[in-house]
Amino acid sequence: MLLNVALFVLGAAWLQQQPGLPSVLWVYAFAAAVFVRLLLPSAAGPRQLLLRRTGDALLCFAGGFLWAALVAHVKLADQLPPEWEGRDIWVRGVIADLPQATDRGVRFEFDVEQVNTPLAQVPRHITLSWYAEGKAAGFVWPPSLHSGERWQLSIRLRRPHGLANPNGFDFEAWLLERGIRATGYVRPDPANRLLQPMVWRPSYLVERAREWVRNRIVSALPDQSSAGVLVALAIGDQQAISRDEWTVFTRTGVNHLMSISGLHITMVSGLSFALVLWSWRRSPRLIARLAAVKAAAIAGLLVAGGYALLAGFAVPAQRTVYMLGAVAAGLLLGLAAEPLSVLALALLAAVAADPMCVLAPGFWLSFGAVALIMYVTLGRIGQPSWFVNWARVQWAVTIGLTPVLLALFQQVSVVSPLANALAIPVVSLGVVPLTLIGVVLPVDWLLRLAAWLMWLCTTCLQWMSALPAAVWQQHAPPWWAVPLALLGAAWALAPRGLPGRWLGLLGFVPLLVVESPVPAPGEVWVDVLDVGQGLSAVVRTHRHALLYDAGPAFSSDTDAGSRVVVPFLRAQGVEQLDGFMVTHDDSDHSGGAASVLGAVPVGWVATSLPAEAPAVALARRRVRCFSGQTWEWDGVRFAVLHPDWRSYNLPELKDNARSCVLKVESAFGSMLLPADIEQGSEMELLRTHREAVRADVLLAPHHGSGTSSSIAFLAQVAPGLVVIPVGYRNRFGHPKPEVVARYEALGARVLRSDRDGAVMLRFTADGLSAEGYRAQYRRYWQDR
Repeated sequence: MLLNVALFVLGAAWLQQQPGLPSVLWVYAFAAAVFVRLLLPSAAGPRQLLLRRTGDALLCFAGGFLWAALVAHVKLADQLPPEWEGRDIWVRGVIADLPQATDRGVRFEFDVEQVNTPLAQVPRHITLSWYAEGKAAGFVWPPSLHSGERWQLSIRLRRPHGLANPNGFDFEAWLLERGIRATGYVRPDPANRLLQPMVWRPSYLVERAREWVRNRIVSALPDQSSAGVLVALAIGDQQAISRDEWTVFTRTGVNHLMSISGLHITMVSGLSFALVLWSWRRSPRLIARLAAVKAAAIAGLLVAGGYALLAGFAVPAQRTVYMLGAVAAGLLLGLAAEPLSVLALALLAAVAADPMCVLAPGFWLSFGAVALIMYVTLGRIGQPSWFVNWARVQWAVTIGLTPVLLALFQQVSVVSPLANALAIPVVSLGVVPLTLIGVVLPVDWLLRLAAWLMWLCTTCLQWMSALPAAVWQQHAPPWWAVPLALLGAAWALAPRGLPGRWLGLLGFVPLLVVESPVPAPGEVWVDVLDVGQGLSAVVRTHRHALLYDAGPAFSSDTDAGSRVVVPFLRAQGVEQLDGFMVTHDDSDHSGGAASVLGAVPVGWVATSLPAEAPAVALARRRVRCFSGQTWEWDGVRFAVLHPDWRSYNLPELKDNARSCVLKVESAFGSMLLPADIEQGSEMELLRTHREAVRADVLLAPHHGSGTSSSIAFLAQVAPGLVVIPVGYRNRFGHPKPEVVARYEALGARVLRSDRDGAVMLRFTADGLSAEGYRAQYRRYWQDR
């Protein structure tokens, strides 16, 4: 059974790697194959038995593949037509989830019930932002929004679109898994109005209950820093946890505890099971109607389901409920619940309910952890002490999940076993029960006690997180090293008595020592990252690396530096930056600089920003960029062409006019990176560096705006390739069509980050190669 379920899951996972979906007709072919298989006689000999089992295995794999394809077809059918992107549409619908406050307004999911704009087509489930309106006297904030309210709204939408970078988060896949088929915002309009304060449907009632719980905790703990963690533990609202807290939890490997996790649901369900079992056995009348263990199983499952609903029935909670449901079914049917069968049933239920869950790292980590625990505890001879058993489980989970963690995140918490030894009992046995009881009972001291315990635990975790060797970080390993390390882990964790178990650790050697590819001496690699409406490019030579800008700040808590740049550098094996150029004081170029400086060692920072600028405050060595600066790394020459030193004495000069312009030149090609210069600066460059501006590749000045890329400048640069760093459907309308026409009139190839994702340029002995990441990473859910 376990093998067939595993093949079903692998089939669903294989579908998620496809650039397109198979025809629905294959589903009918599969149904016919299953029908034929049922008509075949039972196996009469070893050969027939082998053929029969092989056929069953192939059908299980095909079943998972085609079921995932069918679900994907249904989800993709509900979409926003391209012609309705960016247009005003009147809709009526219901706020479907817990509204989340942002620094610019509020964000929420919306179930569309009716489209009031003629001919408009809108998906049934969308996500909207309602932004504050800027006024002369300040900001006018959106009205207070609540789950289950019915509204009439004027909105503008766009099709699902996210950033596309190597080893980056796939926002489009995440939206599809959640059934969100368009994103947008509410247009300011006096006709936006509340139609009904509460729509009485079960899902909306659950969301309103979650909102009540959140308000209850926040009101009881107005000044407690741990209130956000308690909200996450009670209702699964991870947005309530601050960025600094998440950093601590991630570095110590306890982030899996800081929401409604499978462990918490199991603990609460187990407590309910024990209480009902104890009380039921004391009533002969109740026992006569239903066995105590069956009543306890039903109660435990109901409590687990209710707690999971408080979490919004997120994927980790779903997996736990499915597993507990399998256990309860075994008890209710009077069957001995075989652990491996329970695991297989839970796995099958999770993937059948949502085939896209195989894309979630938590899916593999949670089921992998359970499988490892079973592997090192079931069927072993002898009964070790609880401490030995605990240590064995911690060792197994640490070793067994390390290859997966390095492949997914390129880092592993070294202090995780110690941190979890502290956090698991404190959070699961102390904080969670106190929080849930404190929410139900009208006494605040229970919540304050839970907050104090959480503060105490967090303080200890902060100390562990600050240790120099708290986290092991490295490049993304080659794909083939991961299964090899997993086989090595299985060998190393085998039962005692198997000879040479230590040899299993040799399977980790390729995972740790095989380095990422780097440019050869004289070559240069340039990766223009997809950071939305902004700019960030990584320039690498044989032994050096330079970062050219760090992208925008997305909000007060997150930016492209932490979301895109740092993960990319880590995955590529760039442990430190020799140089970092922050070209000018615009947030779409400097917004992520502080995050990069706080996470990666940087040799020097060259910038035109003022000395007091917060973006570069963490720089250990800072210099101004100006025309005439040159250096050479590994046979590659770098030259700053702009601004002139005297421009720093002109306070009236715009920030764009002081952009640091960099020329990168190798024996195999050259590239000009002009940041946000406009036509005046372009003319100055033609006067002072007319020959130096000529390049094979041009990074489009100012994102292809109408104030840049003059005809004279482009004619002198004469690029064969132009890369435009630009955000999808950005509010500035970049790049301007007439500017793109100028690039094409030169005969230049044009690559755009909004269409092609990150652009990877390789100046090598084989010539110049350029490719967008979306061309490498083609998936069926991407917008064509």
